[in-house]
Amino acid sequence: MRRIINKIPGRQTWDKELSTPLGFSGPEKPMQFLLAAVNAKYIHTNPAIYSLRAYAGKGLAPYIALAEYTINNREEEILGDLYKRHPDVIGFSCYIWNIATIRELVREVAKVLPGTDLWLGGPEVSYNAGKLLEELPMVKGIMAGEGEETFKELLSFYLEGRGQDTRGKYRKLEEIPGLVLRQGKGKAREPVEMDALPFPYGDLKGFQNKIIYYETSRGCPFQCSYCLSGAGRKVRFRSLEIVKRELQHFLDGRVPQVKLTDRTFNCSHTHAMEIWRYIRAHDNGETNFHFEVSADILDEEELELLGEMRPGLAQLEIGVQSANDATIAEIHRTMDLARVKKAVRRIKEGGNIHVHLDLIAGLPHEDYRSFARSFDEVYALRPDQLQLGFLKVLKGSYMHAHAEEYGMLFRGSPPYEVMQTGWITYEEILQLKRVEEAVEDYYNSGQYAVSMEVLAAQYDSPFRLYRELGEFYREKGYSLVSHSRLRRAEILLEFASECAPSAGDILRESLLYDLYARENIKSRPSWAADPAEWKHLTRQYCKNGKLSHVERFFYRFMRIKSGGVPARDAEPVYMFDYTVKNPQSRQAAVCEVGEFNAQGLCGY
Repeated sequence: MRRIINKIPGRQTWDKELSTPLGFSGPEKPMQFLLAAVNAKYIHTNPAIYSLRAYAGKGLAPYIALAEYTINNREEEILGDLYKRHPDVIGFSCYIWNIATIRELVREVAKVLPGTDLWLGGPEVSYNAGKLLEELPMVKGIMAGEGEETFKELLSFYLEGRGQDTRGKYRKLEEIPGLVLRQGKGKAREPVEMDALPFPYGDLKGFQNKIIYYETSRGCPFQCSYCLSGAGRKVRFRSLEIVKRELQHFLDGRVPQVKLTDRTFNCSHTHAMEIWRYIRAHDNGETNFHFEVSADILDEEELELLGEMRPGLAQLEIGVQSANDATIAEIHRTMDLARVKKAVRRIKEGGNIHVHLDLIAGLPHEDYRSFARSFDEVYALRPDQLQLGFLKVLKGSYMHAHAEEYGMLFRGSPPYEVMQTGWITYEEILQLKRVEEAVEDYYNSGQYAVSMEVLAAQYDSPFRLYRELGEFYREKGYSLVSHSRLRRAEILLEFASECAPSAGDILRESLLYDLYARENIKSRPSWAADPAEWKHLTRQYCKNGKLSHVERFFYRFMRIKSGGVPARDAEPVYMFDYTVKNPQSRQAAVCEVGEFNAQGLCGY
């Protein structure tokens, strides 16, 4: 038997005394509306449920509980937890990544909690909600679109039904705007003014080691055919004074990462500059802010400001999607690729901003060869991460409406990924999936940065390198097994011996460099030389035990350039200093023995 103690409003922790929430036992327990989220990862949070609770206000807060799970939790675990809570109403927050789990959950919850009303809300159920209600008869209704005001009125409706005066405006469910019921869709809900949204993160105690999602605007000025964010084109901004106050709360709380959900953060120059100036001026040395930006509209003033930020303070996600002009025009995207490249190169030169570039496979007019060219053009910019995604044909999007015209076949269940188009076959999509896996393991992981430069120099096309590496994994059956970092290095040597034999000697050294740059590895690779040859240098320079390491190399990897390989040199010896790490790559500081700073450390 366990007992719930409410230490944080809306959150519950168990002890071993009672099986029902403290104060909620028996027929006279207060009404409880549980907002439930199923996140993609443990480090994620669901901003929607926190915003709904905050908007409801202090008067209604005692009747609201929150529950967050992940898609990695077993469904029976989630079901058991929901059952133990015995809420009167459950509202599930639905997205493309969790809707399959939630569909199964509501069917089972209805069996074990037959007296509990079930509601759905979120972007994945706001379109074609009536059809979904037909498929899930146990669901009472759907909160469509932005849900803050709708949820507040719905909660008030339930409380008034229990004889509590909450001064709700409506006496019938069908009167509440924003609800979709079996008898039909009610009046559309007008968007809430951004400044009317209360700050949902007043108490940060429950967010240790979590990514916090925060919005300073809603909407997008662009209307890309595969996206729903630009519907209506109107962008609503939160007042800058309010934003600054809330950002300071995160800074004071030393939150590790704040990810802004604004679809095009820099669509307003004034708004972006004020926020960037603020976080630079009030930097706490720890918090990282993630922004999704349009690179081709970054101007000189913005680029200069970004260049002045502390390494690790900001990171940028930039959606390139394609380098094919016909594709960009067809998806109604506004982008000047030349300006994107110029801006990215400028940002990368500063060495202080993590840059994440996106490509989407399966877009109109993009065949296999065209995508390979797009890949090579974006790869040449050397982003910190290259996200190779696959088109999701979202319901309600222009792309969905024109799927037949484009010859698109896509999965009928979430995430609705494209399988084939009039330009690319399913077999080619499968090949690109293998390319994606190779990029994730060997490029985006950042664990083999120098070695992948060495290998890329052996190829006329980076895409061909990752295509062959992906095929190698498939042929050997390696993609079916999880591998350690050292084992992936061994596989890369095996791959090179068959596909790029001229890289053999330097690749063995570059892999050793990559392995020690990340950590002082416990198991020395089989191909590495005997360190006894330079043990006198280890005794002389390694004063911090395992926090430093000396290794002999014949190549100056610290000076490797994109697309080039250093020539063999007279024995440079490198010192890895694990007391100082690059805030961007999280790798150890490296210097040649004898090149220490005044403190006897390598430093950056």
